[in-house]
Amino acid sequence: MAASFPMNAWYAAAWDADVKQALLPRTICGKHVVMYRKSDRTIAALEDACWHRLVPLSKGRLEGDTLVCGYHGLKFNAQGRCTFMPSQETINPSACVRAYPAIERHRFVWLWMGDPALADPAKIPDMHWNDDPAWAGDGKTIHVKCNYRLVVDNLMDLTHESFVHSSSIGNDAVAEAPFDVSHGEKTATVTRWMKGIEAPPFWAKQLQASGAVDRWQIIHFEAPCTVNIDVGVAPTGTGAPEGDRSQGVNGFVLNTITPETETTCHYFWAFVRNYRLSEQRLTTEIREGVAGIFREDELILEAQQRAIDENPGRVFYNLNIDAGAMWARRAIDRMIAAEAPQQMQAAE
Repeated sequence: MAASFPMNAWYAAAWDADVKQALLPRTICGKHVVMYRKSDRTIAALEDACWHRLVPLSKGRLEGDTLVCGYHGLKFNAQGRCTFMPSQETINPSACVRAYPAIERHRFVWLWMGDPALADPAKIPDMHWNDDPAWAGDGKTIHVKCNYRLVVDNLMDLTHESFVHSSSIGNDAVAEAPFDVSHGEKTATVTRWMKGIEAPPFWAKQLQASGAVDRWQIIHFEAPCTVNIDVGVAPTGTGAPEGDRSQGVNGFVLNTITPETETTCHYFWAFVRNYRLSEQRLTTEIREGVAGIFREDELILEAQQRAIDENPGRVFYNLNIDAGAMWARRAIDRMIAAEAPQQMQAAE
Protein backbone atom coordinates (compact mmCIF):
# COMPACT_ATOMS: atom_id res chain seq x y z
CA MET A 1 0.00 0.00 0.00
CA ALA A 2 1.36 3.42 -0.98
CA ALA A 3 2.27 5.76 1.86
CA SER A 4 0.03 8.76 2.46
CA PHE A 5 2.98 11.12 2.88
CA PRO A 6 5.59 12.46 0.47
CA MET A 7 9.19 11.49 1.20
CA ASN A 8 10.95 14.26 -0.69
CA ALA A 9 10.34 16.92 1.93
CA TRP A 10 11.92 18.37 5.05
CA TYR A 11 10.24 17.18 8.24
CA ALA A 12 10.82 18.48 11.75
CA ALA A 13 12.27 15.58 13.74
CA ALA A 14 12.92 17.30 17.07
CA TRP A 15 13.37 20.61 18.81
CA ASP A 16 17.05 21.58 18.62
CA ALA A 17 17.36 21.43 22.43
CA ASP A 18 16.17 17.81 22.41
CA VAL A 19 19.13 16.54 20.39
CA LYS A 20 22.20 16.17 22.62
CA GLN A 21 25.39 14.08 22.55
CA ALA A 22 23.23 11.06 23.23
CA LEU A 23 21.15 8.73 21.08
CA LEU A 24 17.63 9.93 20.31
CA PRO A 25 15.44 7.46 18.37
CA ARG A 26 12.40 8.63 16.43
CA THR A 27 10.16 7.22 13.72
CA ILE A 28 9.65 9.56 10.75
CA CYS A 29 7.45 8.61 7.78
CA GLY A 30 7.51 4.98 8.86
CA LYS A 31 11.31 4.87 9.01
CA HIS A 32 13.27 4.38 12.24
CA VAL A 33 15.97 7.01 12.72
CA VAL A 34 18.51 7.66 15.48
CA MET A 35 19.88 11.19 15.93
CA TYR A 36 22.74 12.62 17.96
CA ARG A 37 24.76 15.80 18.21
CA LYS A 38 28.38 15.53 17.12
CA SER A 39 31.35 17.16 18.82
CA ASP A 40 31.16 20.07 16.32
CA ARG A 41 27.50 20.58 17.40
CA THR A 42 26.04 19.50 14.05
CA ILE A 43 23.47 16.72 13.84
CA ALA A 44 23.93 13.13 12.67
CA ALA A 45 20.84 11.13 11.68
CA LEU A 46 21.22 7.46 10.84
CA GLU A 47 18.98 4.54 10.02
CA ASP A 48 18.18 2.95 13.37
CA ALA A 49 19.09 -0.61 12.37
CA CYS A 50 22.54 -2.17 12.44
CA TRP A 51 23.81 -3.48 9.09
CA HIS A 52 24.74 -6.78 10.77
CA ARG A 53 21.55 -8.07 12.44
CA LEU A 54 19.14 -5.08 12.28
CA VAL A 55 19.28 -4.46 16.03
CA PRO A 56 18.35 -0.80 16.65
CA LEU A 57 21.51 1.28 16.88
CA SER A 58 19.72 3.44 19.45
CA LYS A 59 20.27 0.51 21.84
CA GLY A 60 24.02 1.13 21.57
CA ARG A 61 26.24 3.98 22.73
CA LEU A 62 28.41 6.82 21.49
CA GLU A 63 32.20 6.92 21.49
CA GLY A 64 32.85 10.51 20.47
CA ASP A 65 31.09 10.87 17.12
CA THR A 66 31.10 7.11 16.53
CA LEU A 67 27.98 5.03 17.16
CA VAL A 68 28.68 1.60 18.64
CA CYS A 69 26.08 -1.13 18.15
CA GLY A 70 24.94 -2.52 21.48
CA TYR A 71 24.73 -6.10 20.19
CA HIS A 72 28.08 -7.01 18.58
CA GLY A 73 30.04 -3.76 18.79
CA LEU A 74 30.13 -2.74 15.14
CA LYS A 75 31.06 0.94 14.87
CA PHE A 76 29.57 3.46 12.46
CA ASN A 77 30.70 6.99 11.75
CA ALA A 78 28.31 9.92 11.38
CA GLN A 79 28.05 9.25 7.63
CA GLY A 80 26.78 5.71 8.33
CA ARG A 81 29.96 3.90 7.24
CA CYS A 82 31.12 0.94 9.36
CA THR A 83 34.62 1.60 10.73
CA PHE A 84 35.08 -1.49 12.94
CA MET A 85 33.96 -5.12 13.02
CA PRO A 86 34.77 -7.50 15.88
CA SER A 87 37.28 -10.32 15.33
CA GLN A 88 38.31 -9.28 11.82
CA GLU A 89 40.54 -6.66 10.23
CA THR A 90 38.80 -6.50 6.85
CA ILE A 91 35.60 -4.48 6.85
CA ASN A 92 32.94 -5.54 4.40
CA PRO A 93 32.63 -2.61 1.95
CA SER A 94 28.83 -2.91 1.96
CA ALA A 95 28.71 -2.37 5.71
CA CYS A 96 26.88 0.93 6.07
CA VAL A 97 23.58 2.31 7.23
CA ARG A 98 21.65 5.12 5.64
CA ALA A 99 22.48 8.64 6.74
CA TYR A 100 19.73 11.26 6.40
CA PRO A 101 20.40 14.93 5.58
CA ALA A 102 19.85 16.94 8.77
CA ILE A 103 19.74 20.72 9.23
CA GLU A 104 18.96 22.92 12.22
CA ARG A 105 16.76 25.90 11.47
CA HIS A 106 14.10 27.92 13.31
CA ARG A 107 14.79 25.94 16.54
CA PHE A 108 13.97 22.61 14.89
CA VAL A 109 16.05 19.75 13.53
CA TRP A 110 14.84 18.97 10.00
CA LEU A 111 15.40 15.64 8.24
CA TRP A 112 15.01 14.84 4.54
CA MET A 113 13.55 11.35 4.26
CA GLY A 114 13.59 10.93 0.47
CA ASP A 115 16.22 11.18 -2.27
CA PRO A 116 19.22 12.92 -0.65
CA ALA A 117 20.19 14.45 -4.00
CA LEU A 118 17.03 16.57 -3.79
CA ALA A 119 17.62 17.79 -0.21
CA ASP A 120 17.75 21.52 -0.89
CA PRO A 121 17.97 23.55 2.37
CA ALA A 122 16.06 26.36 0.64
CA LYS A 123 12.98 24.11 0.78
CA ILE A 124 12.86 24.12 4.59
CA PRO A 125 9.58 25.83 5.56
CA ASP A 126 9.88 29.42 6.71
CA MET A 127 9.22 29.50 10.46
CA HIS A 128 11.66 32.32 11.21
CA TRP A 129 9.41 33.87 13.89
CA ASN A 130 10.52 31.03 16.17
CA ASP A 131 14.02 32.48 16.60
CA ASP A 132 13.57 36.07 15.44
CA PRO A 133 14.53 38.58 18.19
CA ALA A 134 11.49 40.67 17.25
CA TRP A 135 9.30 37.83 18.54
CA ALA A 136 9.19 35.92 21.82
CA GLY A 137 7.58 32.61 22.61
CA ASP A 138 7.95 28.88 23.07
CA GLY A 139 6.23 25.63 22.23
CA LYS A 140 6.06 21.90 22.72
CA THR A 141 5.71 18.57 20.93
CA ILE A 142 2.56 16.47 20.96
CA HIS A 143 2.51 12.82 19.92
CA VAL A 144 -0.93 12.51 18.39
CA LYS A 145 -2.52 9.15 17.63
CA CYS A 146 -3.98 10.21 14.30
CA ASN A 147 -2.96 10.60 10.68
CA TYR A 148 -1.05 13.83 10.16
CA ARG A 149 -3.59 15.12 7.63
CA LEU A 150 -6.24 15.30 10.33
CA VAL A 151 -4.07 17.80 12.22
CA VAL A 152 -3.66 19.85 9.03
CA ASP A 153 -7.45 19.77 8.53
CA ASN A 154 -7.92 20.98 12.11
CA LEU A 155 -5.57 23.93 11.64
CA MET A 156 -6.95 24.97 8.25
CA ASP A 157 -10.48 25.35 9.61
CA LEU A 158 -10.61 27.36 12.84
CA THR A 159 -14.39 27.47 13.09
CA HIS A 160 -14.00 24.55 15.50
CA GLU A 161 -12.71 27.10 18.04
CA SER A 162 -16.30 28.18 18.66
CA PHE A 163 -17.12 24.71 19.91
CA VAL A 164 -13.93 22.96 21.04
CA HIS A 165 -12.24 26.01 22.62
CA SER A 166 -15.20 28.14 23.74
CA SER A 167 -13.65 28.89 27.16
CA SER A 168 -10.38 30.33 25.83
CA ILE A 169 -9.91 31.46 22.22
CA GLY A 170 -13.30 30.67 20.69
CA ASN A 171 -16.58 32.53 20.45
CA ASP A 172 -19.50 32.57 18.04
CA ALA A 173 -17.82 35.17 15.84
CA VAL A 174 -15.25 32.64 14.59
CA ALA A 175 -17.89 30.32 13.18
CA GLU A 176 -20.05 33.15 11.82
CA ALA A 177 -17.41 35.37 10.15
CA PRO A 178 -16.89 35.17 6.38
CA PHE A 179 -13.47 34.10 5.07
CA ASP A 180 -11.42 34.13 1.88
CA VAL A 181 -9.36 31.25 0.50
CA SER A 182 -6.49 31.40 -1.98
CA HIS A 183 -4.02 28.73 -3.07
CA GLY A 184 -0.90 27.97 -5.06
CA GLU A 185 0.85 24.79 -6.17
CA LYS A 186 2.12 24.00 -2.65
CA THR A 187 0.29 26.59 -0.56
CA ALA A 188 -3.14 27.54 0.70
CA THR A 189 -4.22 30.61 2.67
CA VAL A 190 -7.42 31.17 4.64
CA THR A 191 -8.09 34.76 5.76
CA ARG A 192 -10.77 35.62 8.31
CA TRP A 193 -11.50 39.04 9.84
CA MET A 194 -13.99 39.45 12.69
CA LYS A 195 -14.76 43.14 13.09
CA GLY A 196 -16.35 44.85 16.05
CA ILE A 197 -16.63 41.73 18.21
CA GLU A 198 -16.14 40.95 21.86
CA ALA A 199 -12.66 39.59 22.47
CA PRO A 200 -12.57 35.97 23.70
CA PRO A 201 -10.95 35.46 27.14
CA PHE A 202 -7.42 34.76 25.94
CA TRP A 203 -7.21 37.79 23.68
CA ALA A 204 -8.93 40.12 26.12
CA LYS A 205 -6.17 39.29 28.61
CA GLN A 206 -3.43 39.89 26.03
CA LEU A 207 -4.82 43.24 24.87
CA GLN A 208 -5.36 44.50 28.44
CA ALA A 209 -8.14 46.81 27.24
CA SER A 210 -11.93 46.69 27.18
CA GLY A 211 -14.31 47.33 24.33
CA ALA A 212 -14.94 45.87 20.89
CA VAL A 213 -12.04 44.52 18.86
CA ASP A 214 -11.17 43.60 15.30
CA ARG A 215 -9.75 40.09 15.28
CA TRP A 216 -7.80 38.36 12.52
CA GLN A 217 -6.79 34.81 11.66
CA ILE A 218 -4.66 34.37 8.55
CA ILE A 219 -3.72 30.74 8.02
CA HIS A 220 -0.75 29.98 5.77
CA PHE A 221 -0.24 26.34 4.70
CA GLU A 222 2.87 25.02 2.96
CA ALA A 223 2.92 21.43 1.73
CA PRO A 224 3.33 18.89 2.99
CA CYS A 225 2.41 19.88 6.54
CA THR A 226 3.48 23.28 7.87
CA VAL A 227 0.81 25.75 9.00
CA ASN A 228 1.73 29.21 10.27
CA ILE A 229 -1.22 31.22 11.60
CA ASP A 230 -1.07 35.01 11.90
CA VAL A 231 -3.43 35.91 14.77
CA GLY A 232 -4.31 38.92 16.90
CA VAL A 233 -6.75 41.60 17.99
CA ALA A 234 -6.82 45.39 17.97
CA PRO A 235 -9.38 47.88 19.30
CA THR A 236 -12.08 48.42 16.70
CA GLY A 237 -11.48 51.48 14.58
CA THR A 238 -7.69 51.64 15.04
CA GLY A 239 -6.94 50.49 11.50
CA ALA A 240 -5.95 46.83 11.83
CA PRO A 241 -8.04 45.61 8.83
CA GLU A 242 -6.38 48.30 6.73
CA GLY A 243 -2.88 47.23 7.80
CA ASP A 244 -2.14 49.29 10.95
CA ARG A 245 -1.87 46.82 13.82
CA SER A 246 0.12 49.14 16.07
CA GLN A 247 -2.67 49.48 18.64
CA GLY A 248 -3.22 45.74 18.90
CA VAL A 249 -1.40 42.56 19.86
CA ASN A 250 -0.09 40.12 17.26
CA GLY A 251 0.97 36.52 17.53
CA PHE A 252 1.89 33.61 15.29
CA VAL A 253 0.85 30.03 15.96
CA LEU A 254 3.60 27.99 14.32
CA ASN A 255 2.76 24.39 13.48
CA THR A 256 4.62 21.66 11.63
CA ILE A 257 3.38 18.09 11.66
CA THR A 258 5.58 15.08 10.94
CA PRO A 259 4.08 11.71 10.03
CA GLU A 260 5.27 8.87 12.23
CA THR A 261 3.03 6.10 10.86
CA GLU A 262 -0.24 6.10 8.95
CA THR A 263 -2.13 6.67 12.20
CA THR A 264 0.33 8.61 14.41
CA CYS A 265 2.31 11.84 14.07
CA HIS A 266 4.66 14.24 15.83
CA TYR A 267 3.07 17.67 16.17
CA PHE A 268 5.53 20.52 16.81
CA TRP A 269 3.99 23.85 17.74
CA ALA A 270 4.94 27.22 19.16
CA PHE A 271 3.16 30.45 19.99
CA VAL A 272 5.22 33.61 19.49
CA ARG A 273 4.24 37.25 20.06
CA ASN A 274 5.59 40.72 19.21
CA TYR A 275 4.62 42.41 22.51
CA ARG A 276 6.04 42.32 26.09
CA LEU A 277 9.05 40.48 24.70
CA SER A 278 11.12 40.45 27.89
CA GLU A 279 8.43 38.85 30.10
CA GLN A 280 9.47 35.22 30.46
CA ARG A 281 6.57 34.67 32.84
CA LEU A 282 4.14 35.59 30.07
CA THR A 283 5.96 33.25 27.66
CA THR A 284 5.52 30.38 30.11
CA GLU A 285 1.89 31.25 30.89
CA ILE A 286 0.97 31.38 27.20
CA ARG A 287 2.85 28.17 26.38
CA GLU A 288 1.04 26.27 29.12
CA GLY A 289 -2.29 27.85 28.22
CA VAL A 290 -1.93 26.94 24.55
CA ALA A 291 -0.84 23.43 25.57
CA GLY A 292 -4.17 23.07 27.36
CA ILE A 293 -6.06 24.33 24.30
CA PHE A 294 -4.21 21.90 22.03
CA ARG A 295 -4.97 19.06 24.42
CA GLU A 296 -8.62 19.66 23.57
CA ASP A 297 -7.74 19.27 19.88
CA GLU A 298 -5.74 16.12 20.60
CA LEU A 299 -8.72 14.42 22.22
CA ILE A 300 -10.98 15.30 19.28
CA LEU A 301 -8.46 14.18 16.65
CA GLU A 302 -7.71 10.85 18.32
CA ALA A 303 -11.44 10.16 18.64
CA GLN A 304 -11.80 11.01 14.94
CA GLN A 305 -8.99 8.59 14.01
CA ARG A 306 -10.61 5.81 16.01
CA ALA A 307 -13.90 6.40 14.19
CA ILE A 308 -12.09 6.34 10.83
CA ASP A 309 -10.41 3.05 11.73
CA GLU A 310 -13.79 1.59 12.68
CA ASN A 311 -15.44 2.75 9.46
CA PRO A 312 -13.08 1.88 6.60
CA GLY A 313 -14.16 3.30 3.27
CA ARG A 314 -16.39 5.95 4.82
CA VAL A 315 -16.16 9.13 2.76
CA PHE A 316 -15.75 12.56 4.37
CA TYR A 317 -18.38 15.18 3.62
CA ASN A 318 -17.18 18.72 2.99
CA LEU A 319 -18.66 22.07 3.97
CA ASN A 320 -17.67 25.54 2.79
CA ILE A 321 -15.44 25.81 5.86
CA ASP A 322 -13.35 22.89 4.56
CA ALA A 323 -12.08 24.80 1.50
CA GLY A 324 -8.64 25.51 2.97
CA ALA A 325 -8.18 21.92 4.11
CA MET A 326 -9.25 20.62 0.69
CA TRP A 327 -6.65 22.74 -1.10
CA ALA A 328 -4.02 21.60 1.42
CA ARG A 329 -4.88 17.96 0.79
CA ARG A 330 -4.68 18.47 -2.96
CA ALA A 331 -1.19 19.96 -2.61
CA ILE A 332 -0.09 16.96 -0.54
CA ASP A 333 -1.63 14.59 -3.08
CA ARG A 334 0.31 16.30 -5.89
CA MET A 335 3.58 15.77 -4.03
CA ILE A 336 2.79 12.09 -3.47
CA ALA A 337 1.75 11.61 -7.10
CA ALA A 338 4.96 13.22 -8.33
CA GLU A 339 6.95 10.66 -6.37
CA ALA A 340 4.92 7.66 -7.53
CA PRO A 341 7.14 6.78 -10.55
CA GLN A 342 10.23 6.99 -8.34
CA GLN A 343 8.61 4.74 -5.73
CA MET A 344 7.60 2.19 -8.36
CA GLN A 345 11.12 2.15 -9.80
CA ALA A 346 12.61 1.61 -6.35
CA ALA A 347 10.28 -1.32 -5.72
CA GLU A 348 11.28 -3.12 -8.95
